[in-house]
Amino acid sequence: MLVDTLINSRWIIPVEPHDLILEHHSIAILNGQIVELLPTEEALSKYQAGSMETLNDHVLIPGLINCHTHSPMSFLRGIADDLPLMEWLQGTIWPLEQRWVGESFVREGTELAIAEMLRGGITCFNDMYFFPEISARAALASGIRACIGLIVIDFPSAWASNSDEYIRKGLVLHDELRNESLVSAAFAPHAPYSVSDDALRKVKMYSDELQLPIHMHVHETRDEIDQQIESTGTRPLERLENLGLLDPSFIAVHMTQLDENEIAGLAEHGCHVVHCPKSNLKLASGFCPVSQLLENGINVALGTDSASSNNSLDIVDEMRIAALLAKGVSGDASAVPAAMALRMATLNGATALGIDDRCGSLKAGKSADITAMSLDSLETLPVYNPCSQIAYSASRNQVTDVWIAGRRMLKSGELTTLDSAQIRRSISEWSAKLQAF
Repeated sequence: MLVDTLINSRWIIPVEPHDLILEHHSIAILNGQIVELLPTEEALSKYQAGSMETLNDHVLIPGLINCHTHSPMSFLRGIADDLPLMEWLQGTIWPLEQRWVGESFVREGTELAIAEMLRGGITCFNDMYFFPEISARAALASGIRACIGLIVIDFPSAWASNSDEYIRKGLVLHDELRNESLVSAAFAPHAPYSVSDDALRKVKMYSDELQLPIHMHVHETRDEIDQQIESTGTRPLERLENLGLLDPSFIAVHMTQLDENEIAGLAEHGCHVVHCPKSNLKLASGFCPVSQLLENGINVALGTDSASSNNSLDIVDEMRIAALLAKGVSGDASAVPAAMALRMATLNGATALGIDDRCGSLKAGKSADITAMSLDSLETLPVYNPCSQIAYSASRNQVTDVWIAGRRMLKSGELTTLDSAQIRRSISEWSAKLQAF
């Protein structure tokens, strides 16, 4: 049988079934989809491939999913470190954005973010930023999979003047993207403290009508909750529940401040949580109770947040920190084992975004979104369990190859669809502007 590509690897971790590791197996790809996973000896006799790759020291995993980021903010990496969240935002980030955010900032910042993510094995990202149509075009041009947030906020920006205009422009972008195979949209109201009840009701109405997810920062800090209680008389999650937002389409990001009743409510409503451990630690926002969420059957995915608060877009690192932090916070060394950390970085992200029928695991019929990591370095040898090596030992620098829908996006560490030299020129130009402000 003729296929487009056959990838032979020392190990494959398909994620579905859970905690399965295949040795000396291959993935057959045709028309961008996975045809079969099977032993390599059998694959070589069964398939004729237009292209064949043999990776004797590698593990193949589903493409990693960054379920929350603000990609253009990569230009702000390291510009205001070691500050608490609101001081960081109000004192530095928002003034810089007010001065500089526009189409070129967003386009070139998104290109930088996509390059970094691809080099780290990320094949899909869920974004939230101004000028989302520009980020969408950058994603389409590069060939990466993306869910573009249709941002809604009550404050004026260079992109829109009020929540109604944000929603109107977002609906136009959704209409433009509805026939795209790799790039989709989700509503992205910024946070409970920055979006009014009226705007949230409209977001929910359109979300139901168009069957789009809602992606929102929620319960990120203790101060956020205190301010919402003072202004509305309710905790943010209670307010969102009263407005009807909590359901299986709702993706709550951060969630560092939760009580037992709120965890039970999230489970009852089928909501998703995106855990951003590194950003939460850096901004001293608190600890997401990941172990409790998982024990209650809540789907938990991983995100990096922006490179300005992280300071990298590195899901391999987030896996490690998420697993270790869960153990420390819960006092249970078995909390978030390696296989669950990998699932949070892949299938759980796809589930949150509503694209788990297309990606998130390596199985026949799904898109060939694949990340290859070499485990043949001194830092990851010997290999007793490749999943444990990924979660606890490996770095994103060991990602060598990436495919999205069967298209090779990273080949032996080199980007195939983006111009690294041009991205470096953009970095130089923008860093000079931002430093001078």
